[in-house]
Amino acid sequence: MRSISSRERTARSRKRTALGLAAALPLVAGALALGIPTAQADSAPHGRDTLNGTKPAWATARSDRGATDDGNKVTARVYLAGRDAKGLADYAKAVSDPSSRDYAKFLSARQTEARFGPTRQQKDTVTAWLKGAGLEVTGGNQHYLSVTGEVSAAERAFGTQLHNYTKDGKVYRAPSNAATVPASLHGAVLTVVGLDNAPKRAKHDETLPPPGPVFKNAGPFSSYYGSRTDRSLPSAYGAKQPYAIKGYTGKQLRAAYGAKSRHTGKGVTVAITDAFASPTIAADAAQYAKRNGDPGYRKGQLTQVLPADYRYTEECDASGWYGEETLDVEAVHAVAPAADITYVGGASCTDDDLLDSLAKVVDNRLADIVSNSWGDVEANETPDVAAAYDQIFQQGAVEGIGFYFSSGDNGDNVASTGTKQVDTPANSAWVTAVGGTSLAVGKGGKYQWETGWGTTKAPLSADGTNWDALPGAYTSGAGGGTSKTVAQPFYQRGVVPDALAQANGGTAKQRVTPDVAAVADPNTGFLVGQTQTFPDGSLQYGEYRIGGTSLAAPVIAGVQALAQQARGGQPIGFANPSLYDRYGTASYHDVTDHPLGAGVSLGVVRVDYVNSHDDTDGLVTSLRSLGRDSSLHAVVGYDDVTGVGTPAAGYLTSFGGHHRR
Repeated sequence: MRSISSRERTARSRKRTALGLAAALPLVAGALALGIPTAQADSAPHGRDTLNGTKPAWATARSDRGATDDGNKVTARVYLAGRDAKGLADYAKAVSDPSSRDYAKFLSARQTEARFGPTRQQKDTVTAWLKGAGLEVTGGNQHYLSVTGEVSAAERAFGTQLHNYTKDGKVYRAPSNAATVPASLHGAVLTVVGLDNAPKRAKHDETLPPPGPVFKNAGPFSSYYGSRTDRSLPSAYGAKQPYAIKGYTGKQLRAAYGAKSRHTGKGVTVAITDAFASPTIAADAAQYAKRNGDPGYRKGQLTQVLPADYRYTEECDASGWYGEETLDVEAVHAVAPAADITYVGGASCTDDDLLDSLAKVVDNRLADIVSNSWGDVEANETPDVAAAYDQIFQQGAVEGIGFYFSSGDNGDNVASTGTKQVDTPANSAWVTAVGGTSLAVGKGGKYQWETGWGTTKAPLSADGTNWDALPGAYTSGAGGGTSKTVAQPFYQRGVVPDALAQANGGTAKQRVTPDVAAVADPNTGFLVGQTQTFPDGSLQYGEYRIGGTSLAAPVIAGVQALAQQARGGQPIGFANPSLYDRYGTASYHDVTDHPLGAGVSLGVVRVDYVNSHDDTDGLVTSLRSLGRDSSLHAVVGYDDVTGVGTPAAGYLTSFGGHHRR
């Protein structure tokens, strides 16, 4: 997830904003099954049903610039609701809830399609309606139909006028009213995506760019927390602070989060979705494992499912995603070395292509656990797209597939957007949002403590006698907070404090993120190995420390692979109900920002290359404070930085039998 300078080296894949996604607010599909009140339906002409959320929030009367030319082309996706949308949501809840009699009674992908997918008659009826309106059906699958045609045909089909609107200094097309469909379709249409054209037009690129520019950490380093301290540097918070970690390895992370030698992830498959695909991932992963004490990959253990073509490679910074895939693969393998890993690459960083990647996992039951280190801020998600995502997540839930999303790298997002908000799809009630911590692992892999991840940076003064303006300026931190659009799901009741659930005002309780957490701070981060482009143009393998909740998500995915193995191989599925069921037990480290006492602040000393790869242009030394995450705070109990906490030894132990609170 990209939130700060690449020199800081958090993972770099929260890039959907690069395509100018429509700024609107997401709804929750299947809200009734989670005990969530649904939004009131917009009024629709007689004989037609409204597709709520298809008019983006930025399409206002003030920004209206008049009707779109009838001859302009529209390309859209018409998502199909299936034969029993409410039943899908109901069953997704039932199989995920430990208190339900249907708990863990998962369906196969074929059974899910037969029970909840669209019928042939529904597809034929929707196709006939679209063609009758003058639209061409160009393709599709069990989830949607792709259509194209002139504006006038789209207006006929969806019962709305398309106008031009200004947004962020540019002009985009959008419906002037929410789209509608004939009531005679009997609810066969879930939503339509593409009537607004805020994303840029796709361009096809047959080849991917080479790896991005080299990045190296300078050092000195600590090999474990506190192992190296320079006594000649000034004190901070009443003590000499140690150098930042060189980068934790799998052995240290496994020890910190309670893994024993018998916990390997054997028999479990973890899928990773990102955009594009690193051309050197197999060689990099193998070399990294060999150099850092992880078991080698057996034949077929790491596989890739890739698109035939790529799009938006320049707009999405395709090579920037290579490091994300590298981090995700190497982190999962480091934590769960025997688990199979399937990388499913998207053709671009757009919602359409990322949705397709997720759908491949569900439709083909490619994995038990899906790690996703990408997303956007909530204000940039449109309700139509949110509904399409939630349908995929629900289908995964009934198959026993759990989705894990990083919660963000900009804290409450005020510094980056000017508005306090959470990230999406992590805000979905149907996924596990993974927050972040700063982790102290001591000598011999001993877990010492964690704080919430929140970093401020104070440079060393020119004379070397103090840290300028300590604690310094905020740079990054774990995302979290209270959703403005997703109501509180059942599993958060009684655990999430009302002060958080009602933080947006009023009496309604909302979804709060994250759900669980793991190491994310790049100053106590993970060592990765990746082929990069050096200044002389050569491609060379190198290792560097990386962080972000893009690290936390695959770490938790790896822990869940260990838990599934401990459970005898039975899939965990959508994990949130069972995660919250374990709240307040020995399953978790309860993380706070001041683990050594209320008056004790913490930090690490970090030395960086000015040019990011060597000392030619000099070095810069700074004090990075820990546990200072914008307006968010890690406190005793559930909090909006670390959720219920991080996995402790008792977490994996709890899967050895039939856990009940």
